[in-house]
Amino acid sequence: CHKHPSRSMNLVVVESPAKAKTIKKYLGPDFEVVASYGHVRDLVPKEGAVDPDQGFAMQYQVIDRNERHVQTIAKLLKKADALYLATDPDREGEAISWHLYELLKKRRQLGKRPVHRVVFNEITKRAVQDAVANPRELSVDLVNAQQARRALDYLVGFNLSPLLWKKIRRGLSAGRVQSPAQRLIVERELEIEAFKIREYWTVTADAAKGGKGFE
Repeated sequence: CHKHPSRSMNLVVVESPAKAKTIKKYLGPDFEVVASYGHVRDLVPKEGAVDPDQGFAMQYQVIDRNERHVQTIAKLLKKADALYLATDPDREGEAISWHLYELLKKRRQLGKRPVHRVVFNEITKRAVQDAVANPRELSVDLVNAQQARRALDYLVGFNLSPLLWKKIRRGLSAGRVQSPAQRLIVERELEIEAFKIREYWTVTADAAKGGKGFE
């Protein structure tokens, strides 16, 4: 009787279930692929979620609608030998991977399993297999870039959106892009209103010397 070595199982997390099905085909039976369905954590929806006086410390909580997806990932992780974070190759994707990693670690569901970040720019068999064969660590720079964007959205929107609700209409939101754009418009409008109308003349003359004309 020959004993076959136990097959390793690696868990791969992507963002969408459609990608999960395709990538599963490319990686084969040693890999289980599951979707996070986008972000798993976000800022707590209350004042003080970003604290500028404490180095812009940010308070996060699990997104309610995605808690069941986090639980599915944690359940599959129990049987896995390694975790591969394969969310999208941009700062949002990097942040999703980082949030999931931090959440699993905080809940003590990660254990001592190795965690790899894999990135591919196209969903082809070669690209996916090459990415898994050449993983990297999470990019702190990309994560920080996404957190900075989110902090700005919060600090601007949390203070300005209620003003829009009061003055214009409820449900409107102000973000990091609309707010400075609106300020530019307002400043230009104030310049127009402050403009003093005055009469002025432009005088031109044609002259000639030695048969040659000049102004």
